[in-house]
Amino acid sequence: MKTDSRSISPGWVIYTVLEVLIATACCIGNALVVCAVCVGIRGSLREPTFCFLISLAAADFLVGVAAVPLAVLLDGWASLTPDLCLLLSCVVLVLTQASVLSLLAIAVDRYLRLHTPLRYKDLATQTRTWLAVAVCWALSCLLGFTPLFGWHNYTTQVAGATNKSSSSSISTPCTFLSVISLPFMVYFNFLGCVLAPLLVMILLYARIFWSLQGRLQDSAPQARALLLRERRLARSLALVLLLFAVCWIPLHSMNCMLLFHGPEAVTQGTLYAGILLSHANSAVNPVVYAYRIPKIQQAYSQIWRHFLMGLGCCHGDERIQRACSTGNRPNHTEMCGSGGKTTP
Repeated sequence: MKTDSRSISPGWVIYTVLEVLIATACCIGNALVVCAVCVGIRGSLREPTFCFLISLAAADFLVGVAAVPLAVLLDGWASLTPDLCLLLSCVVLVLTQASVLSLLAIAVDRYLRLHTPLRYKDLATQTRTWLAVAVCWALSCLLGFTPLFGWHNYTTQVAGATNKSSSSSISTPCTFLSVISLPFMVYFNFLGCVLAPLLVMILLYARIFWSLQGRLQDSAPQARALLLRERRLARSLALVLLLFAVCWIPLHSMNCMLLFHGPEAVTQGTLYAGILLSHANSAVNPVVYAYRIPKIQQAYSQIWRHFLMGLGCCHGDERIQRACSTGNRPNHTEMCGSGGKTTP
């Protein structure tokens, strides 16, 4: 691999700096989510929703570790063989697909929990849940690596190449759309692998909210509190879905414009903005979890408490120590943690 000698523009510098910030936020935020769910919430790994949230957080973490660096690299700054360029480009597709399928699994889980309450515990066992997570990632790899089986551009990338063996051995500046076919991105990836699951999820959540609204009107006071908690969690998860759609639809729309109207339809700056927005989705999700899901709120506060204690803050800062011992401050739970258990 050798670095391409392109000129560096101010716009590219801004784009790269923002990508670095987004990647850092993705890694820190989603690592915190996984830690909070696995360590801070008792029995969370026995609850399907949290298992699927871990899967989504893992995909978002890998966006920061792999997808963002690859997005910068696959902008023509490295000369790679077409085979390697295609492989690295497919990794980005795999991570996107893993996020979509994890969101779909969450929606199906909430639907089954609400509409099959008597059979739910038998259906959503821990073994079946993790099997579903494994199936999501296996399907993501299968769908994301589809271009490797022949639906790609790179046979026409190298000028003067007369056969496949010679074209695959020549290093050229690697860009995503030089090896990934636009018809593949629009017809297969967008319409089939992203938009279709999004429509299914919208229908599922519409059915969930419609059913909850009806049950809340007819429920007894004892059951009302449980239904309200279920609705709050469903709203939080639906918000995650909405943010995914808002962040990813613009980039896919640009691919459609490029396919139907040519390269002049989308400027480089607009394309950079779409890429940044899609990556920012992975950094925003941990913030949504923190503000919208009480169990994760409590787990975050516990992690924060242990972090402060590890730094000696609860022993060195008299104000924090006094709050921890007396609990007189209104935000005592947030500063010092709580041993109690909240429900979603």
